[in-house]
Amino acid sequence: MTIERVGVIGGGLMGSGIAEVCARAGSEVVVHEIDAGAAEAALGRVHKSLDRALERRKLDEAARDDIVGRITLSTDLADQADRQLVIEAATENEELKKQIFTDLDNMVSDDDAILASNTSSIPITRLASVTRRPESVVGLHFFNPVPVMALVELVTTVKSSDDTELRARSYAEGLGKTVIVAKDRAGFVVNMLLVPYMLSAIRMYEAGVASAEDIDIGMRLGANHPMGPLELTDFVGLDTTKFVADVLFDEFKEPLYASPPLLSRMVEAGLHGRKTGEGFYKY
Repeated sequence: MTIERVGVIGGGLMGSGIAEVCARAGSEVVVHEIDAGAAEAALGRVHKSLDRALERRKLDEAARDDIVGRITLSTDLADQADRQLVIEAATENEELKKQIFTDLDNMVSDDDAILASNTSSIPITRLASVTRRPESVVGLHFFNPVPVMALVELVTTVKSSDDTELRARSYAEGLGKTVIVAKDRAGFVVNMLLVPYMLSAIRMYEAGVASAEDIDIGMRLGANHPMGPLELTDFVGLDTTKFVADVLFDEFKEPLYASPPLLSRMVEAGLHGRKTGEGFYKY
């Protein structure tokens, strides 16, 4: 079954990016937000991204208008009823996501519809467990910025059906993404490797081994990374980094996933990185 009707729950940085790439691929997309202001802000993010592509001559005005025309804004979850795929991209809060999946399970009328989460760390089984269709639930973890980053992690659970996995993979590949498949463990593939690396850099800085700048320069020039680990933490968000680390530590109980005290203090102080104007650097 070809997926043509897609829903996206949440229109933040990730949700708006997911909506954009789905609309670019020809899908009719309904973006759900909590109120009209948040919905308009989501569409504004899409416009801003497409305008950048227009300036770089990666698309023309007609193509931009077609993409925007395939995106509908909504504040009523009932508008997801006819979707063939719904991708939840709400705040990284397990209880909130469970409530969304409970509501979607009751709202989406097609029993074959795929319910997916863009969570970066929460085990998908926990979200599937609140539905009556766990065989149709997977993780589709995109990376920021979604229109640019080529990877999608497809996360399957012990309940996910082969058909659901095949259709989800086919759709993601149809978006022009490279898909890797991960079993349902907190952090999946990328964050299980990336988060300990970022936390190690924070511990190194906290211990006074080197300055933030020198740690980042060392990894950029010594390991050919496009961004140093502390720059990356600021980009991701210190609060998000700590949340993911805490989920990983809760799952595995391994010290490499434990949040350093400095990270906890900075989050408590509201120093969340680029989005607040200050983290390991000032912006």
